[in-house]
Amino acid sequence: MRLATWNVNSIRTRVGRVADWLDRAEVDVLAIQETKCRDEQFPFEPFEDRGYEVAHAGFNQWNGVALVSRVGLDDVEITFPGQPGFDRDAGEALIAAPVVDARAIAATCNGVRVWSLYVPNGRAVADPHYQYKLEWLATLRDNAERWLTADPQAQIALVGDWNIAPLDEDVWSLAYFADKTHISEPERKAFQAVLDTGFTDVVRPHTPGPGVYTYWDYTQLRFPRREGMRIDFILATAALAARVTGAHIDREERKGKAPSDHAPVVVDIAD
Repeated sequence: MRLATWNVNSIRTRVGRVADWLDRAEVDVLAIQETKCRDEQFPFEPFEDRGYEVAHAGFNQWNGVALVSRVGLDDVEITFPGQPGFDRDAGEALIAAPVVDARAIAATCNGVRVWSLYVPNGRAVADPHYQYKLEWLATLRDNAERWLTADPQAQIALVGDWNIAPLDEDVWSLAYFADKTHISEPERKAFQAVLDTGFTDVVRPHTPGPGVYTYWDYTQLRFPRREGMRIDFILATAALAARVTGAHIDREERKGKAPSDHAPVVVDIAD
């Protein structure tokens, strides 16, 4: 099975690119983030015409996550238990589920429980959205631990845009990000806490080294200057990680006309 994740930065704008890429890449399951549309606005037809089932969670023009699968899409779950939300109107208030952003959706695809995740950005270290991000990650971590405690052999993949660069080599300039989000110690600890429950980054071993990124800002020629970040990850339980045979980042999809600012991240899983 080939599993991929891609923050597409508006599915309606890039549905043609995504569908064409699926044709070429032979992906069985694609987790999508930042669809930026409500459920009724999602362009289902191009995927269904290709034999894919689609599950989408989108409440407004912000955020939005989806799963597209041609190997089954069972037991769809929108949001994880206790997933916090952010009250845009209140500005500083965290609010509990069910009033949450469309940032998490799961389904079982060919025996693998796949979560498409769009971790909050955090905006700035002093912004209330940063505390929201840390609480969101802490709740995800607690669920990850619970899932593995219930079944140590569980086949689970936590995939998506994590909005964290966990290692120094994952950003083009430490000086540039020194006072910004994505590399702060609390964020990195929150990412590591998820790993510590028993999950593994199954892409990095196949894509090692500094300068290997998944995201490049549209501004200031970041992409041609190779000034990016590695913030999109596929984390797998030990039982699932043992089946991973390869992985790659499709940097070519950041090129061309009207690309997303993220590239697809892909793993191959043995039967």
